Amino acid sequence: MVDVSAKEVTARRATARGRILLLPETIALLRDGKVPKGDALATARIAGIMAAKRTSELIPLCHALPLSKISVDLTITESGVDIEAEVCVTGRTGVEMEALTAVSVAALTLYDMVKAVDRQAVITEIRLEHKSGGKTGEFHRDADR
Repeated sequence: MVDVSAKEVTARRATARGRILLLPETIALLRDGKVPKGDALATARIAGIMAAKRTSELIPLCHALPLSKISVDLTITESGVDIEAEVCVTGRTGVEMEALTAVSVAALTLYDMVKAVDRQAVITEIRLEHKSGGKTGEFHRDADR
């Protein structure tokens, strides 16, 4: 692991996004709360939160961090579900990997919840949108990327 002991302790925040593309029938099931496996959105939200907390166990060489905030929001759209995670910490290293892990696991969980009714589901566009804190400061994804 990288030695971060000399880094300054700062408030750090990262936001990541992704989406899962679904058939119209599957979107209707989600909207109506009729996915056979249960409440898919709530399950995916909890899975994303749990994953962010365990990122250091999943991604080699990631530091274990005392996270102060994790939010995972899932929004049903015309083409599927948009997923956004925000993670915060006051520490010596950033939380980009935690935010990306939260989105990834939330998407995988949603896929698992709907796969019986939609084998064509596609997880796509997982990306870091914003990060703040630390030596490198602010990062905002370009709108055209």
